[in-house]
Amino acid sequence: MTDLQNQSVALDGLAPPRGSPILTGRLVALLACLSAISVLSTNIILPAFPEIGHELGVTSRELGLTLSSFFITFAFAQLLVGPLADHYGRKRFVLGGLALFVIGTMVAGFAGTLDVLIAGRVIQALGVCAAAVLARAIARDLFDGETLGRALSLTMIATAAAPGFSPLLGSLLTTAMGWRAIFVMVGAAAVLIAWFYARSLGETLPPGRRTALSAASVVSAYGRLLREGRFILPAASVSLLMSGLFASFAAAPAILMSGMGLSSLQAGLYFAATVFVVFAAGLAAPRLAHRFGSRTITILGLATALLAGALLLIGPKSPGLGWYSLSMVIFLWGMGLANPLGTAITMSPFGKEAGLASALLGFLTMGAAAITTWLGSVLEYPPVLTLGAIQATVCAVALVTFFSSRRG
Repeated sequence: MTDLQNQSVALDGLAPPRGSPILTGRLVALLACLSAISVLSTNIILPAFPEIGHELGVTSRELGLTLSSFFITFAFAQLLVGPLADHYGRKRFVLGGLALFVIGTMVAGFAGTLDVLIAGRVIQALGVCAAAVLARAIARDLFDGETLGRALSLTMIATAAAPGFSPLLGSLLTTAMGWRAIFVMVGAAAVLIAWFYARSLGETLPPGRRTALSAASVVSAYGRLLREGRFILPAASVSLLMSGLFASFAAAPAILMSGMGLSSLQAGLYFAATVFVVFAAGLAAPRLAHRFGSRTITILGLATALLAGALLLIGPKSPGLGWYSLSMVIFLWGMGLANPLGTAITMSPFGKEAGLASALLGFLTMGAAAITTWLGSVLEYPPVLTLGAIQATVCAVALVTFFSSRRG
């Protein structure tokens, strides 16, 4: 029997208790929920900024600290969660992280000052980073090869849908019940996910596959991954690609609302509509990979995303909604193909260190996103040209880097 068969994992319909696990709808739903809750909690509060600022007596710019504090905490905390979960197992960190997230959500929801709100967001990030990191690690525990790519493709659909739908959801909740209702909703979602995970899956890393743990061994392991071409080259490609997506979300208010005159509700509906492109790409990616190979389709996706950035560069400085939407659809299609397959290629050789590899990949993605969103806010050029330059640059570098990984 294999290590996976020897472990006492109650799959309860997600996969059979004997034999190799199969990819089921319930398992995909669980992985998607674990991955999406972190993205959902990131920007769902954006539509509530005016109301929060009015009630707490702060400006929208000051409220930006609730985002930056979340991102910074999330980026560094996952570097600890990954190796700890490789040593102690997944279950305690998934459930403990979600519990901590609920505590942070309560602190933020009852906040009466900006400092308390920021503290709540920091606690949220400390907890929810475990769910995001370990969703990929759990997928790697259970699957490899094409099945891993398919699992990550389907999981990515939900992860990409969360930032698309969350502004609209946040706007509706704020309008109907006030901004504190946002935190009630995400807290309730975390409780439901924790219940679903504990009842349906549980531990996926058997003791025989766990790694030793010490500060020196963790630093050494991260160092090895950073020097390992099979990891760092595809990981850098995926991170650069995703930084282009974050840049597009950061630039969208200036482009859609200030530039084109859309209302906040219209902008939220626009984001929600674009999610269906990601749905289609996520479903197509594993089928295309099966026929043409994962690396070939990843390269195609990166090249497609590069084309989207180029369209913004060669188009008008103040494009109409049609031209901008064309670029967005092309970018999201390319991202939807390349991201899950590139992630699977990155993670596949490192099954024994899946948590650590997932954590480092997440850190690189957050770091790249922080740089591109910062550049988008400080470069004094028309927002469309700035976004086009950022997307074209990061996708070009990602494409060259991924080609290098083929030779590595």
